[in-house]
Amino acid sequence: MTADDPRHVFMRRAIELSRVKMRAGEGGPFGAVVVHGGRIVGEGWNRVLATRDPTAHAEIVAIREACQRLGRFSLDGAQIYATAEPCPMCLGAILWARIGHLYYGNTRVEAAAIGFDDAAFYDEVGRPPDQRALPSERLLADEAKFVFAEWDAKPDKVRY
Repeated sequence: MTADDPRHVFMRRAIELSRVKMRAGEGGPFGAVVVHGGRIVGEGWNRVLATRDPTAHAEIVAIREACQRLGRFSLDGAQIYATAEPCPMCLGAILWARIGHLYYGNTRVEAAAIGFDDAAFYDEVGRPPDQRALPSERLLADEAKFVFAEWDAKPDKVRY
């Protein structure tokens, strides 16, 4: 890697977003940029406090902006630069968006050391629903299946 490595430029932008927006009181110390075709197409920073939205993590905000800017839900061929290893929600969004490469700065262990511990969430995702801390109960499965059957038969569905 050279000093002018473009990956460093993109990661530095994510770091700068995290610093500036954290200092502005918008949320935690997290930033992210989505890059496609060698240019930034989405920027995000933690906006949980500013928007009172627990899903407004930097990666989610950047993905939403990139999808809007590109006019599509798939970010195939894109990369995301995040200032920290993504939480399970953000990792899921990155995977759903079909982003091809993740670069991150801080580890989840380093995030936990300053009060952002995602370990319990990672553990929960791996458990069967009946073993999770969040009580989960299946209701009206027979009725819900009708919508799935209709989707399955829909000739003009767009798979994602």
